[in-house]
Amino acid sequence: MWLAFILGLAGFVLFVVSVNANFLGLFGEMPEFESLENPDSELASELYSADGVLLGKYFRENRTPVTYNDLSPNIINALIATEDVRFEDHSGIDPRALGRVFVKSILLMQKNAGGGSTLSQQTAKNLFKTRSGDSQGLLSKVPILKMVIIKTKEWIVATKLESAYTKDEILTMYLNTSDFGSNAFGIKTAAKTFFNKDTRDLNILESATLVGLLKAPSYYSPVYNAENSTRRRNTVMAQMKKVDLISPSQFDSLSATPMALEYQVESHNEGLATYFREVVKADLLQWTKENLQPDGNNYDLFGDGLKIYTTIDSRLQKYAEESVQEHMSELQKKFEEEMGDRDPWIDSRRRVIPNFIENAVKRTQAYRNLKARYGDNTDSIEYKLNEKKKMKVFSYEGNIDTLMSTMDSMRYYKKFLQTGFVSMDPHSGHIKAWVGGTNHSHFKYDHVKQGKRQPGSTFKPFVYAAAIENGYGPCYTVIDQPVEINVPDQPTWRPNNADGKFTYERMTIRSAMSQSVNSITAYMMKKLSPEVVVETAKRIGITSELEAVPALALGTVDVSIMEMVGAFSTFVNKGEHITPIYIDRIEDKNGNVLHQFIPRKRPAMSEEHAYIMVYMLRGGTEEEGGTSQGLPWSIRDEGNEIGGKTGTTQNASDGWYMGITKDLVSGVWVGGDDRAIHFRSWINGQGSRTARPIWSKYMSKVYEDPSLGITKGPFPKPERPISIEIDCSKYDLETEEYQEFDYDATSTDF
Repeated sequence: MWLAFILGLAGFVLFVVSVNANFLGLFGEMPEFESLENPDSELASELYSADGVLLGKYFRENRTPVTYNDLSPNIINALIATEDVRFEDHSGIDPRALGRVFVKSILLMQKNAGGGSTLSQQTAKNLFKTRSGDSQGLLSKVPILKMVIIKTKEWIVATKLESAYTKDEILTMYLNTSDFGSNAFGIKTAAKTFFNKDTRDLNILESATLVGLLKAPSYYSPVYNAENSTRRRNTVMAQMKKVDLISPSQFDSLSATPMALEYQVESHNEGLATYFREVVKADLLQWTKENLQPDGNNYDLFGDGLKIYTTIDSRLQKYAEESVQEHMSELQKKFEEEMGDRDPWIDSRRRVIPNFIENAVKRTQAYRNLKARYGDNTDSIEYKLNEKKKMKVFSYEGNIDTLMSTMDSMRYYKKFLQTGFVSMDPHSGHIKAWVGGTNHSHFKYDHVKQGKRQPGSTFKPFVYAAAIENGYGPCYTVIDQPVEINVPDQPTWRPNNADGKFTYERMTIRSAMSQSVNSITAYMMKKLSPEVVVETAKRIGITSELEAVPALALGTVDVSIMEMVGAFSTFVNKGEHITPIYIDRIEDKNGNVLHQFIPRKRPAMSEEHAYIMVYMLRGGTEEEGGTSQGLPWSIRDEGNEIGGKTGTTQNASDGWYMGITKDLVSGVWVGGDDRAIHFRSWINGQGSRTARPIWSKYMSKVYEDPSLGITKGPFPKPERPISIEIDCSKYDLETEEYQEFDYDATSTDF
């Protein structure tokens, strides 16, 4: 009796001391009332499509808050029944629970006395790190004192929370701030990670499993410790039965039911628009460096819960990704069939380039790490590069578990063809779909914005745009015959046609562009001068450095898909160039707009000239022998007008297709990681076979989805009648007016 009295008195004195010590801040600061109004917890920033679909998140702790109305009654019942059955009746501290713990743990010295913390106390612990402070001092040396100090701190904060928030708000805060393991912070992320569900859709089994995780996320993980998880889940449901939240028959049935998981940890390599998300992340990090919050600190992309709304349409993105996968998997098979047991890195004479892989590996981070470790010890470096280890490698049929060395994997991956695709609304400048490659898990390089390659014949429209602006109409005729261009101190340039032949027949420049005749493009470059073509291309939207040389006419400079799409959009957008954008706005966690992105617009060419260029590009589908003639009828019917241009560079290292409709301008590139990697056959490697099918598949899917509002139809004509006749059938092209004879292969041209 006396012992109990002494222990009780000592406990009371210790309690009084701990309360005063906490108020004095001797063991860590107590949160101010202002902190209770705005509790500080990291929130993941979220990236949304234009149609409201969550594309991805940026986080250190993957946490997205929910409101009370977002919670399933099952998760609420499971939580209260297990963690705080008298939650609705106390004001932050449960005297009955504390009395039980005191008697069992202190008076009866029982080890498993159970917890006395209320949900309010646990919320305080989550929000304000009440267990931090004095880690090396008195608390760490006196466990009982440490426990009392921590508990009283949590009691004080819990009562403050109870006075500042409703019960529903506290319960929601607790679920939003709890760690469920597997990098799932908060109930919303946990529901998505373990069951691929929204929180309002959780059933009793799922709710009991998630509440069970709160006790020990790793030990009770349904993924890694399924038996422990099932046992704990049934314990939670037993508590629900005990307080009549489920019936005995429900408990008997549910406790015997195996758990059905749909487990997937959120990854930047999974889901829609993976390449796009990484590009946007780099832009957002730059934005956070340049913009300050009202308190003077920079925004934190990984913790401030920003909402980033993009211009991507999730439906168009899905169709683009499907089209890339469908075609590239088939194209890869053809590439491997042609390759056989030979390596695909070949020179202009189709000879395998010696030491290609050995030189390529020296450009990797793995090699640089080994070089830093072993210095000039080449034997050790070579041994490590050829040391086999377990790894998963990519295939279009699914990942393959195998044993490979760094050299093996380099040789394996270099044999894959790569691609980039982007689709844009030419009237708003909004990027609607972005596919930077074939698989972000294994190929990180983004070929839309990062990558630049020679565009080949897809550059020719800029030559013809310069011609149109300088008075040459679509019906201007030129003879398909050899052309020489002489420049001082440079070799004479004599381009061949793709098939190495000349017809020596007269054709209109519309027909020449549609058939991609090199000789006539070169002749127009000779008539105009490279400087004029460079100025035109720059004005229309090409941003890369362009060298004013005759060969530019055939696309010998490196450009990105993004700038090509922006430039071709100028033709469709009545001559106004819009710089492509892909972020619409950034909001803070409360929905306040922090930045609205406005497309930059400028006049680039007249509306009439732009429409004539659209007419020129339509020649690919309308002129006999046009390089877009192979498009499926399903996207050409119903009076639909389509413009397009293929492109293939030397040795078929790069295949391109630029496609335009009244609503979308899209660009595709296909090629190897290195220019030396390509089809041995130019026929198999040309853009009409490697790139154009992706655009065809994409547009077929787009037109089949009426919800998009993207319809077939003609390009809109200028309001004012155009000043020239563009229907070449109305001309007598045999008259001298439409013939050109001033070929002089010996003169200095520039």
